[in-house]
Amino acid sequence: MYIRRHLDHAFLEASQFFPVLLLTGARQVGKTTFLSKIAEPGRRFVSLDPLDVRAKAKDDPRLFLADNPPPVIIDEIQYVPELLPYIKSNVDRMRRTDPDKAHGMYWLTGSQKFELMHGVSESLSGRIGIFNMHPLSNRELNNVGTEPFRPDRFAVGRAYPLSSAEIFHRIWLGAYPGLVCSRAPDKHWTAFYQSYVQTYLERDIRKLAQVADLNVFYAFLKAAAARSGQMLNYSDLARDSGISVPTAKKYISLLETSGIAKLLYPFSRNQSAPMVSTPKMYFLDTGLTAFLTDWTTPQVLQSGAAAGHFFETWCVAEILKSYANAGIEAPVYYFRTKERNPAEIDILIVDNGTLYPTEIKKSARLDKNDVKQFSKLETFKMPIGTGGLLSLYPEVIHVNDHVVTIPAQCI
Repeated sequence: MYIRRHLDHAFLEASQFFPVLLLTGARQVGKTTFLSKIAEPGRRFVSLDPLDVRAKAKDDPRLFLADNPPPVIIDEIQYVPELLPYIKSNVDRMRRTDPDKAHGMYWLTGSQKFELMHGVSESLSGRIGIFNMHPLSNRELNNVGTEPFRPDRFAVGRAYPLSSAEIFHRIWLGAYPGLVCSRAPDKHWTAFYQSYVQTYLERDIRKLAQVADLNVFYAFLKAAAARSGQMLNYSDLARDSGISVPTAKKYISLLETSGIAKLLYPFSRNQSAPMVSTPKMYFLDTGLTAFLTDWTTPQVLQSGAAAGHFFETWCVAEILKSYANAGIEAPVYYFRTKERNPAEIDILIVDNGTLYPTEIKKSARLDKNDVKQFSKLETFKMPIGTGGLLSLYPEVIHVNDHVVTIPAQCI
């Protein structure tokens, strides 16, 4: 079963302009399948994963590209970054000799960006469009709406009947296509994530990031997963993982560049109230997060102490996916003051100079006090748009004149 990816429109549109497109993302998010599904007839495919193919590409990049002329998909380009200068040369030659054909020549994929992005910026500046793919989004699974998330884009009066138990099943299961689209995903949940983590550690972390002790990194990975949805405290994370603070910072960077986690930064501007500067850290797949933190069933997860953090993590990941799937850098932040009793807003979207606040609550009941902090945004002296209360409440209604409820199942 193939589920249509919402990134297709932005990607194909960019292919009409850029000679080279790079699709990055974590392992198993569906990059290769996606490109194969949207490729036009006649576009070749070659993977650099097999060692013999990789060796040929490294030994003679020019000959390799001659044997695989455009239009072509080159999978796992990070294994042979030596190809990038030769791709640049081919692109520049096509621009001189036949400029009408100098678009969509090379589609590249990379499972992570440890060394890749440096080579891309050095070799292909001005010639490449870069897209990031996440695991399947809730909207893709529901086959609805492709607009980036914003609270004012939900129609008042709509109802969404998905139960909280169904939502937490989706949170627990995660969204990797290989698991979600299998015949018995619940049955294979443990085996899938065991294999995923082992492959991630062996192929990305050991070989590409050159981390010597995988047991130490695995302990760090579990400790980081337990902190998803929280402000990042490197000292606590380092202590619980048995590593130094500089190493913890390096490992967090690895989680980001390999598409496992995302740092969400506080929004700040010249204003009277001092703001925090510490980012919050979110894992981008809640199924992987549940596996790493030993929540073995959706029922136990929903009733457990970490349910609120998992719900927030899932909501934030879905919001980020909605922007990535539109080919847009997410203008998403959070808000928190430095006061003794800090004011905090979970999500702050900054769009065309207007602030759109959203609070996330794992509740099916409405409480106007949940959005009382929105008034604190007046300190920024910026227009404030419609706010949202993202929760398990099943209908879109007005909380007040400027805030609507947003059912979690429709983001």
